[in-house]
Formats: sequence, C-alpha cells, structure tokens
Amino acid sequence: MPETWTAADVARTFEAVKNWGRFGPADERGALHFITPAKRAAAAALVRDGHTVSCARELPVQPSVENPVPAHHHMLRAGDDCVLAGIGLEASLDYIGVAFHGQATSHLDALCHVFVDGRMYNGFPAGDVKSTGAQRCSVMTAREGIVSRGVFLDLPRQRGVSWLELGEVVRRDELEAAARAQGVRVEEGDVLLVGTGRDARRATLGVWDPVTEGLAGLHPDCVPWLHERRVAVLGCDGVSDPIPGLGLPAWRLPVHQCCLVAMGVPLLDNLALAELSAACAERSRWEFLLVVAPLRVEGGTGSPVNPIALF
Repeated sequence: MPETWTAADVARTFEAVKNWGRFGPADERGALHFITPAKRAAAAALVRDGHTVSCARELPVQPSVENPVPAHHHMLRAGDDCVLAGIGLEASLDYIGVAFHGQATSHLDALCHVFVDGRMYNGFPAGDVKSTGAQRCSVMTAREGIVSRGVFLDLPRQRGVSWLELGEVVRRDELEAAARAQGVRVEEGDVLLVGTGRDARRATLGVWDPVTEGLAGLHPDCVPWLHERRVAVLGCDGVSDPIPGLGLPAWRLPVHQCCLVAMGVPLLDNLALAELSAACAERSRWEFLLVVAPLRVEGGTGSPVNPIALF
C-alpha cells in the first residue's frame, strides 16, 4: 500500500474490491448476502448474560453546529388536552420527522445513497433514484432486519488514549493490531463497529462542527482488508471516513464510495459506542449479537436506527 495515496490509488482500490455481478446482475443486497441463517444462529449463541446495549444516539432535536437540521418532535396532543373527541379515550400523541443523513443522527446508509461516476452498487444508474424514491438498492433490501455477529474494535483503547483527534486517519495495520489485542478476528458476515472516541471527546470538550473541524476515520487502505474479510456492514461513531480526508476531489468520502458503491456494504453512521466499549471491556469480550432494524421505507436511501448489542 502506498504511504501517500493519490486519486489513482483510490480508483484502483475501488475497482479491485467491486462485488458487481458477484451475486447476480439484478442483485441489490450486496454484502448482506454474507449474513446467512447459519451466521445468525452462531451469533445468537454469543448471548450469555442477556445484557443489552443501545448503540444509537438520542434523536437530535436541538440545533447545533453538529446538527444544523434538527429532527422534529412535536406533541399533537398532551396530557392537558388528552380526551380524543368522539371516542372519549384519554391519550397523548406526537409526531416525529428527521432528515437523518449527516453527522448527528444514528442511521443506516442504503446502497443507493452514494454514487461514483453516475453509478450505484452493481452498476445501476443514479437515475434509478427518482423524486419518488429509490427504485434500486433502497433500504428495503434490509427490511427483514440485520442480525449477525457484531465485532467492536476500540481504537482509543488500542492507542491508550481517550479519543482520536479530529481528522486522524486509521490505517489497515492499526485495525489488525486492535483485533489481535482484543483477541477477535473479523470474519465473513460480521457487522464491524469501529470506535474513535467521539462520545468521550464531545463529553469533555463539547460539540464541534464535523464538516469544518473534522472527524477521525478509516484510511482507504482499510477497504481491501474489509473486502478480504467479507464484512457485511461497517459502522462507526463518526461516518467511517475521516474528515477532511485525503483532499482528493473525486474521492471526498472514499470509504463511503468504496463500501456502498463498489462492495455493496451498508454503513452505520453516528453511532453511540461509549456504553458498548464499557460493556466489552467489563467482559473482555468484543463480539456479541447485534440487531439492527431499519424502518421499512419504500424507496428510502437509509433509515434512522437503534442498533442493539446483546451479550
């Protein structure tokens, strides 16, 4: 792997890890095919003490530099006006709306979310995503849920720090070292969660603007490693890509571009991983059953999610 990557290096990697046609010319599920019934059953056997951990952040309803488009949570009927006319039932009602792509909401990116040269996963044209929604590779490919073995690589723990600094880049050898140190091997069909310590930094220093100030993330030399191990889903407490990144105009988010478009690997962004880190450290175990249940949105480019780890 080159020390300093060029656009040509990323382009070669993109081509080398393509899964286009691997599961047939009409396939829209991509790497989710690696999660077999046997994989789910083996993952379920990892549940020993029944402890559960949510890996989602609270719905971000307060505006901030991190959250310029806050989610909506409005009460339609509260306790001071709770009688429903005509039926006499006393109830409260509310409304929730969220533009979940960005750096604030925990969400799943479907394979139609990102394009390279006008193409999404498996070579389908970007034009298949219309004003009415995605006709190909939508979040509905995961409508039955994503249930598999979760593996957590805790990079601040590996480095002996509280968090990775903004814009820091994690190379392939560091992922390998973290896996060895934690006594776990990333395998086919796994949901890999990578922690950068974003929660700890926010708790200590406050909120910052990821777009202008940055986020830690994975270098594109991690992409062949993910491909070799046939990872089914990649998640992070950031957005997997470092920001500002490598400064390559055609490859602003190379991990997004290579995972979603070339490999067909859905992404989990903006997860909350501090409690997961503590649960793993307490048990000296960095593998668990992970359940992700996206909303069934016809044509959706993704969905807010609340991934649950079970130990």
